[in-house]
Amino acid sequence: MTAPTTRRAPAPAPAAAGARGAARLSVASRRQRLIGLAAVLPALVMVVGFMAFPVAYALYISFTKTNGLTFAWVGLANYTALLSDPVVHQVFGNNLKFLVSVPLVIFSALIVSVLLFERVRGWRLFRVVFFLPNVLSVAVIGLMFRNAFGYYGGVNQALGLLGVEPVQFFTDGTLAISVIVLALVWSGFGYQSLLLLAGLTSIDPAVFEAAALDGAGWWKRLWHITIPNIRRVLGFVFIINVLYTFTSLFGFVYVMTAGGPGFDTTTIDYLVYLRAFSSTNLGSGAALAVVLFLFIGVLTLVQNRVFRLQEED
Repeated sequence: MTAPTTRRAPAPAPAAAGARGAARLSVASRRQRLIGLAAVLPALVMVVGFMAFPVAYALYISFTKTNGLTFAWVGLANYTALLSDPVVHQVFGNNLKFLVSVPLVIFSALIVSVLLFERVRGWRLFRVVFFLPNVLSVAVIGLMFRNAFGYYGGVNQALGLLGVEPVQFFTDGTLAISVIVLALVWSGFGYQSLLLLAGLTSIDPAVFEAAALDGAGWWKRLWHITIPNIRRVLGFVFIINVLYTFTSLFGFVYVMTAGGPGFDTTTIDYLVYLRAFSSTNLGSGAALAVVLFLFIGVLTLVQNRVFRLQEED
């Protein structure tokens, strides 16, 4: 009597197995894609709702004459008016004057970052102290400098002790700009120092040790070793400071001078506020905001191109 034989199921064809595996991979990849889209959907809604839509709406308003309730299409009239407006020309020149703060901030931050990198005595305390101004709000810093440089402020009191007559810093456009620039440097160099310090940590310490053994002094090491090795970080710091000068001085100007005397300290972003919310024509302010947006975009591209060419050299 022979034992019954069991038949095995035929092995699936390689093509069929491959098709089922590909189908499972397709389903898994589709599921992962849906999970990824669901994860970024809240951020996408936020960007579209709070950035893309306002930008598009501001662009539409810039072609109209409106007080927020009624709209009249005027085409490019708001833009052509800006090109011939002497106040806009003066305000743009004011922003160029504020650019003097950029090299001052970078130079101060560079010296401080190098000293912190070399760990001078008390460097931990200095690192905290130098970063403290960045923690304060723009309004607080503006009030501090406004009170310090006021007619009865601490600066004039110190000048009085030296026999110097009190100076009215905020009634002269040049002096008022100088005070705002000083506030910009004081409030910004701590954060820039940390950025540069992060770049310095990527340099091999053996390079500095070899240079010191060869007799290179502190300034020679700074100009021939430190700066060439962190030029990319310096370029980034330069770009963000230039953009900050054109887009983020509103708080300082509003608190310290309110754009005065006259329009001597008014910046472009503050003029956007005046045109859009202190007048009956929102279209003019929107057009100025669009022009500023385009100018910043072109300026950023130019700066990126310049620093890329320097790096290739």
